[in-house]
Amino acid sequence: MIGIIDYGMGNLYSLSKAVERLGYRYEFVSRPERLDDFSGVILPGVGAFGDAMKNIRELGLAEGISAFTASGRPVLGICLGMQLLFEKSAEHGEHAGLGLLGGEAVRFVGNYKVPHMGWNQLTLQKEHPLLRGVSSGEYVYFVHSYHVRVSDPQVLLAAADYHQQVTAIVGQDQVYGMQFHPEKSGETGMRLLANFAQLCKGEKR
Repeated sequence: MIGIIDYGMGNLYSLSKAVERLGYRYEFVSRPERLDDFSGVILPGVGAFGDAMKNIRELGLAEGISAFTASGRPVLGICLGMQLLFEKSAEHGEHAGLGLLGGEAVRFVGNYKVPHMGWNQLTLQKEHPLLRGVSSGEYVYFVHSYHVRVSDPQVLLAAADYHQQVTAIVGQDQVYGMQFHPEKSGETGMRLLANFAQLCKGEKR
C-alpha cells in the first residue's frame, strides 16, 4: 500500500484522487511509526520550505522518512516535497532539508516572470523505470518560485527549460522527486505516478 504523507502542507485531495484513479490502495500518514505499514510513500508539498520542515520535524517524520528510505523502499517528493528531499533551501533564509539528496533549492533570478507557472516540456536525461512510456517533449504542469541545483548531475532524470535548465525529475536509488504536479499533468503525469506505484509494488484496490 502507498502512504501519502500528511504534514499539513500538501495538496492531498487531488493527489489521492489521482492514485485512486490508477487503482492503487493508499492511506494518509502523519505518524512516523505508521510508515512501516507502506511499500512506498509520497511526500507532497505546497507552501514555504522552512514551515514545511518545521511541521515535519515536530511530527517526528524527518527521522521516520530517513529510516523508511534506508529500508530500501521508494519515496517520491512532489513540488515542494521534492525540494525537501535535498540538503537545504534559500527560501526566506537558509533552511536544512531532509538531506536524502545532495543539492539546494534557490530562487529564480532574472528579468522574467516568477513563479514558473504553467505547462512546460520535459527533456529526458537518461532512461529509467520511473520514465517508462514518457518521452522528451511531453508537457507537465509547474508552479514554483524556487528550483533545485543538484550536487550530482547523475540524479537528474528529466529537465525543463525556463530561462535556464530546471530540475524537473530526480532519482537516486529509491529516492525520487518531481518538481511539477503529476496529478495535474494529464496523461503524462498519470503515467509517471503509475510508474512510481509499480516501483513501490503498490497494491491494487
